[in-house]
Order: sequence, then C-alpha cells, then structure tokens
Amino acid sequence: MDTELAYNQALDYLYSFVDYSLKKSSELAKADFNLERMRELMILLGSPEQQYPILHVAGTKGKGSTSALMASALSAAGFRTGLYTSPHLQDYVERIQVDGQLVSHAQLVELVEQVKPAVAKIPKLTTFEITTAIGFLHFAQQNVGSAVIEVGLGGRLDATNVVTPRVAVITSLSYDHMAVLGNTLTLIAGEKAGIIKPGVPVVSSPQKDEARVVLEKIAAERNAPLTLVGRELTFERGEHSLEGQTLTILYRQTPDSNPKSVILRIPLLGQHQVVNATTAYAALQVSGLNISVEAIARGFAKVKWPCRFEIVRREPPVILDSAHNQDSFEKLGQTLEDFFPGRKVILIFGSSEDKDGSGMLAALKGRLKLVLATQANHPRALEPAIIVATAERLGIGAEAVLPVEAALARALELAASGGEIVLSAGSMFVTAEVKTAWEKRN
Repeated sequence: MDTELAYNQALDYLYSFVDYSLKKSSELAKADFNLERMRELMILLGSPEQQYPILHVAGTKGKGSTSALMASALSAAGFRTGLYTSPHLQDYVERIQVDGQLVSHAQLVELVEQVKPAVAKIPKLTTFEITTAIGFLHFAQQNVGSAVIEVGLGGRLDATNVVTPRVAVITSLSYDHMAVLGNTLTLIAGEKAGIIKPGVPVVSSPQKDEARVVLEKIAAERNAPLTLVGRELTFERGEHSLEGQTLTILYRQTPDSNPKSVILRIPLLGQHQVVNATTAYAALQVSGLNISVEAIARGFAKVKWPCRFEIVRREPPVILDSAHNQDSFEKLGQTLEDFFPGRKVILIFGSSEDKDGSGMLAALKGRLKLVLATQANHPRALEPAIIVATAERLGIGAEAVLPVEAALARALELAASGGEIVLSAGSMFVTAEVKTAWEKRN
C-alpha cells in the first residue's frame, strides 16, 4: 500500500477514538479521565515507559519550550533522546521525535499496527492515550537513553502521568482549561502538581504565591526535593537581539558556598524564554543524568521550537506565536516592546470558545492597529463575528476574514503600505494554518 494512504488510514484509526482536544469545553468538563486504562495498556505493551530515564514536564505556558531545550541539551550530551509533545502544528508526527527527527509516516503506520491488539482489549481509550503509548513504544524501540515527556492537559490524570521520572518540572502556571482544572490558581496548581512523585526531585519556574504554596506543600508531603527558580538559583538576562539572547544563571552548590555562574545563549526570544531556559538548566542538573554545562550550552544554543515568537520575515516583520491566554499575551507584549518598541501590529487572531479573548486582546490594546478575526478548522474555534464584537467593545478596530489563508493575505497587503508588524497569535491552530499558508506563499 502507498505509504501516504496507509498513514492517513492510521490517522483515521487514531481519530476514531475519543479525542478530547476536539471537544467543546462543556464536553471536556465531563470527560472520564483516569490512569487505569493507560496503566493497563502500558503493561500489555511491555511497559516501554520504564526502559529509559524520563524528564516529565507540566505547566500552563512554557512547557513546550522547556521540553525542547532539555531534549536539545541531552542530545548534545550524547544521549539518544526522545521528545514527546502536543499538540502538533502541521503534521501529527511532530509529537514524537528522537534527536530532532520526527517519527516517519511509515514508522507511525507500523506503530499503530503494533498497538492495535492491545488497544482492542481496553474499552474507552482516547486518541491521546493511544498516541502517548505509541510515543513510549517508539522511544523504547529506538533505544533512547533519555526522554522528555510533555504533559498534554493538567498533570494528575494526564495519560503521560504513568511514568516515574528522574525529575518533575512545572513551568509557569496561569489560567487555562478552567472547565477541567478549576478556576483558581490553587486548583490549577494542585492538578499540575499531580506529576510530583515520592522522592523524585521537582523543579519549578517562578510562580505566583497562590500556586507556589500548593507546589511547596505537595512536594513536602511527597518528600520530593523542590528547586524553585528565582530562589535556589537566579538568572539575569544579558544582551538580546533578533539573533537570540544570553542569560547568566547564578547558583550555590551548597547553601553556604560562594555563588557560581554560567552563561548560556538561546535563539528563543523574550524574557519568558530566559525563565524557561533557567528552569530547563535546573531540571537537567538535578535529573541525575551525567550532563555537562558545556553540553547544556551547546544544546540550548541550537534548540528549535517553531511558532514561539518566530520571526519568519524581518521587514515588515511577520511573527508567528503560540500565546493563547491573557498571561502569555502580556509576555508577548513585553517581547514586542523589547524588539519592536512602539511599532503597531496587525493581529491575525483566532481563539477557542473557552479562552478569554477579551483578556488577550486587552493585553495588546495599545499596540493594535487592526485585528483580523479568523477561524481555524477546529471544532472549538470561536466565530470571527464574536471576536470582532469583542475587539470593538475594547475600542480596537477589527474585521472578519476567512479562511486563515485570506487573513494572512489581507494582513500582508495592509503591512506592505503601512509597515506594521504582522502577528499571528491567540490560537495554536490558527498560527499553524498561518505557518502553512506562509510556507505556501514562499
């Protein structure tokens, strides 16, 4: 059979199960999340997740970038390294990679065939659970020496939480998926802290006090040593340009010793990426894996993580970003001010129905010349007319443009005469479609 036909049939099989990422928030809130199905599936597949050391990463924002940084450093150190992330941008196989190489379409077809007998024995499995199992299995078959596993949603009941990692990492916590995780930072932190295992080191990015207290309490209860970035080790941002930025990490090997420092360079832009890099560095250091500072520096310097303030054209700038809640839009605004002070923005904006569209747009209000409201090909996508009405209530000019490809064309046309920044943000799914449309144009 033709490989691409077989690949599409494999995707059809995966999507024939319940896929909560495609469900509306009201259905998501009623979801039957539990780990028993996943544990049973792992046993039937020979427990592949127990065959290599794992670094497990949860968080609201920054977990993908932090995961990519750690995986790049581990590869640079000579570990054959698996990286499991979600969602994908353009191709499903982006979720599963080894040393930066995506699992091939042919390999995914073969992996799907391998798991089918086990899947048939377990009722109510979901698309994400099966995909996670396939990721674990692929890493075992590829003889990885380490794997970085990003949580899909939450932590406590996430399908990835069948692992016992070398380190549990919790990146910046803010409000997202409240229908499932709760509508306070205390509740959200409690769900994310579900990845903390007895005796396993924990590393956390700086947190608001409400979230930090929860992480400290759960770590103490589980006798899990906690390293808090900003407390046990601190960071300073160095020079930064569109080529990348440097950071200096300050730490003490013992509480009484003199502070030591390490200088690192990353191509990812924005103050928040300095925090993510410091978090990744701390996690690698407490993981128990033998990785040198030199290897971390090499890996960080060459990390690739698309659609994170990704500048695909310098002038007039075209920027692809993954911000999709108010907190990340505020950080996006800071990054814009860093690199393009005072410059106006034409925003290609879509959002899921359960997101705070008003909060996101308000965070960039002073910079926005126009919002081009559009809609990804996704069941949770918000109607552009609702986005336009929200923008106009905030006093921001807006128009609806469908499909996404047309919104990009309209933004480029306007920027050609006005020189504004063309920015895509608000929905990973919209930004993914903008990326595809941009590549098609170029």
